[in-house]
Amino acid sequence: MKARIAVLAGDGVGREIVPEAVKVLKAVAARYGHSFEFVAGDVGGHAIDKVGVPLPQETLSIAKQSDAVLLGAVGGPKWEGLEYSLRPERALLGLREQLGLYANLRPAKLYPMLADASTLRRDVIERIDMLVIRELTGGIYFGKPKGIEKMPGGGERGFNTEVYTTEEIRRIAVVAFEAARKRRKKVTSVDKANVLESSELWRRVVTEVQKDYADVALSHIYVDNCAMQLVRNPRQFDVLLCNNIFGDILSDEAAMLTGSIGMLPSASIGAKVGLFEPIHGSAPDIAGKNIANPIATIASAAMMLSYAFRLEKEAEAIEQAILKTLEQGLRTKDIHAEGMRLVGTTEMGDAIVRNLAS
Repeated sequence: MKARIAVLAGDGVGREIVPEAVKVLKAVAARYGHSFEFVAGDVGGHAIDKVGVPLPQETLSIAKQSDAVLLGAVGGPKWEGLEYSLRPERALLGLREQLGLYANLRPAKLYPMLADASTLRRDVIERIDMLVIRELTGGIYFGKPKGIEKMPGGGERGFNTEVYTTEEIRRIAVVAFEAARKRRKKVTSVDKANVLESSELWRRVVTEVQKDYADVALSHIYVDNCAMQLVRNPRQFDVLLCNNIFGDILSDEAAMLTGSIGMLPSASIGAKVGLFEPIHGSAPDIAGKNIANPIATIASAAMMLSYAFRLEKEAEAIEQAILKTLEQGLRTKDIHAEGMRLVGTTEMGDAIVRNLAS
């Protein structure tokens, strides 16, 4: 097949880990007879330094004209003093909105050989395999009114609005139930319906959608209890369905159960072009040192092959190459342990390419 892939490395370690994922995708193309065209664009702080905005029109055009987007990371202390609307992170919200990316899929699966890297006991986190599905374009991050206003008696008042429509809830629920059908057929919907009217509607609509998925079990859980259960008994979860803010928080908690946030990929999908990125940030403290873990980005490339191009065999080949590399004892600094071989970013990428070829 032929595909055009937008490559947005972004800031910090993004500029080191994205080339490793591209290297793996090129190896996949060579092995399986595909043709991938890679088109680079500036985004985040790197774009601000060049043209003054985090998401240039040229980059947005590249993304819209591609079949998929591979993103590294954005942000860093250098740009924290900028006006809110011009900060690097606004590029992510802009891409999600402009590309219609309403569903974020974050798998949290423990590689058996990394069980000791988790801060939780082995017996708690062994065999973790869950998928957090987060609604991306609604909720409190996009709801209006929002802002900061002066108060008559002095001081200021900051406010944001949590808003969801029936259709926004329905379409993300469909994504969750469809995903569960390919897994263990269990959806746990996260809300705060005991105190929030938006969550009351969320629970009602999700329950209605489940009637079309009689083969999938549905349960509901309050977000505070879910946070507790994730560290108490994470194996109970298969697919976690969350609104925007709850998913933002819980997906990071789920990620850390597996030992390192540097190991986990994500996919943001919608009507057309999907965006694939690691869930970690730009890590400016280790940028440029060739020590960042590229596995999350390489696994995100595997999700791209699966979700954007339906190349399941090729996606599985990348997953197996990652697994084999870890079995060989290669570790970047974030997951290194005694007796393992410490490698850098490029060396880890090279090893995965070698194992892909074998």
